[in-house]
Amino acid sequence: MPNNFISLEAASKMTALYREEMTRILDYRFESENILPLCETFDRAAFDALLNETGCTGVRIYYGMSEDLKVHAIVVGVNSDNEDILPETNLAEVSETDPVIIEEAFRCPDVCPPKSALNS
Repeated sequence: MPNNFISLEAASKMTALYREEMTRILDYRFESENILPLCETFDRAAFDALLNETGCTGVRIYYGMSEDLKVHAIVVGVNSDNEDILPETNLAEVSETDPVIIEEAFRCPDVCPPKSALNS
């Protein structure tokens, strides 16, 4: 398994480049629509629940889009066979006994964190 850690300098360069280039990858009609987030903030309890799933050895982040065309991170647990840990059923309602899928985050913009080396 690769080491997933990078330096603050590397992370800062990557987030700065993303902020600089994010609107260039969008069609000009969407440039001011906040389609792409700068970041998303999740409660720790959501990650604790995900990481406590039976067999969870990692985390996978997918990117999805809401009906208002905003991009969101969708986070699931992963098992030792590199498979997503997902609920058995495809019901619209979330059950407390099913594996969790995380998405409901504080999305920036509109709910942005204080300035740091990663977002200034």
